[in-house]
Amino acid sequence: MMAPEITPEEQVELDKALYDALNPLASAIRSRETGLPADRIWDADPVEVALSVLAAWKVVDAEVKRLTANAAATAGSYGASYEQLGAVWGITRQGARKKWPDAVSRPAPPTSTLELFGGTAELVQASSGGWSWTAKGADGASRVADEGTWCPSAEEAAAHAGVFLKEHALDAVGRS
Repeated sequence: MMAPEITPEEQVELDKALYDALNPLASAIRSRETGLPADRIWDADPVEVALSVLAAWKVVDAEVKRLTANAAATAGSYGASYEQLGAVWGITRQGARKKWPDAVSRPAPPTSTLELFGGTAELVQASSGGWSWTAKGADGASRVADEGTWCPSAEEAAAHAGVFLKEHALDAVGRS
């Protein structure tokens, strides 16, 4: 999707809507700054009046940035990529990632559960792609795969966990 362009008519309508929304905010800011009653808040030096309007636009700008980040996060939560967000905004994928670092949801790491010999093991894939495991044997013994040793596949992690579960199985009469 390309960054949208608006027609001249849409631009006129947008400008009108923004000025209509800005005016009460600028008036409120001006009234607070000057302490003047509502009917006199624009009776001042033109520079001061213009600065009040600029201050109101700063508030609007901050709110637009917040709402934009919310829209990016919403799109990301529905599966939009940083490439798509960047295309809509007219920036690169990297620019979108920098602008909205938490917008794109990262899927939870894949996990699976293995039940063998009366015990259970959970296999977990790291963001690097490697696999690890945590197991609890039927005899109550627990073990986490050695720190820093990642298996290249889920099958290999399952094999290591399976060996542990077999070593900690209970025999037919309930002894290990």
